[in-house]
Amino acid sequence: MNTSTGYSVGQVAGFAGVTVRTLHHYDEIGLLSPSGRSHAGHRRYGDADLDRLQQILFYRELGFPLDEVAVLLDDPAADPREHLRRQHELLTARIGKLTEMADAVQRAMEARTMGIDLTPEEKFEVFGDYDPEQHAEETRQRWGNTDAYEQSQRRAASYTKEDWLRIKAEQDDWTARLVALRDSGAPADGAAAMELAEEHRQFIVDRYYDCGYEIHTGLAGMYLADPRFNAYYEAIAPGTAQYVHDAIVANARRAQG
Repeated sequence: MNTSTGYSVGQVAGFAGVTVRTLHHYDEIGLLSPSGRSHAGHRRYGDADLDRLQQILFYRELGFPLDEVAVLLDDPAADPREHLRRQHELLTARIGKLTEMADAVQRAMEARTMGIDLTPEEKFEVFGDYDPEQHAEETRQRWGNTDAYEQSQRRAASYTKEDWLRIKAEQDDWTARLVALRDSGAPADGAAAMELAEEHRQFIVDRYYDCGYEIHTGLAGMYLADPRFNAYYEAIAPGTAQYVHDAIVANARRAQG
């Protein structure tokens, strides 16, 4: 290469986003020796040198140690097309791995936005053996495109351990009053049961999202149809799921005339 042409080490460092010290090191170990020198003896890099540097940085980005990079680039059996094929395979594998990592991070973000930013001990204290984070993905898939879901996530994300304990106490109090009313023989479509249903709807509005009567009725149907919700209410007392469902439906009909 003509000593008056080419790029200085400083220019190449700027192009490639590496330090001058890195380029000096590559030269010292024989990984990237500039193809020319200036009259003053300074390194001068040509286009072929820049191509090789690009290859080096590619493999380094993928985590290859410098000695393996040298073997790959100096393989006499490998032509430029072979390098491109190998890089394509490596990039495809890297993309797959990064996609898996991104999915894992996304799941973690979703769990965080559930507002359950508690230690394992605190989560057990608040929720018992039910872990809301285990159902975060299902919740997102079923309701993630709704305003109610977004509103619920924003509110829940701000709740502290004390907030969750207070919410749990309110839920337990409501459940106890519901069971007592049911055991008294009061009908599910009676005024007292409908008042408890309205209190349940307002609790959702205050703590989670705007729950209209149509949404509330949909929840009532889920309390019967979804085995997990059904099991929760039936564990309180047999027939409770049906009683809650009927009270909510009756309250919605009353409100809607």
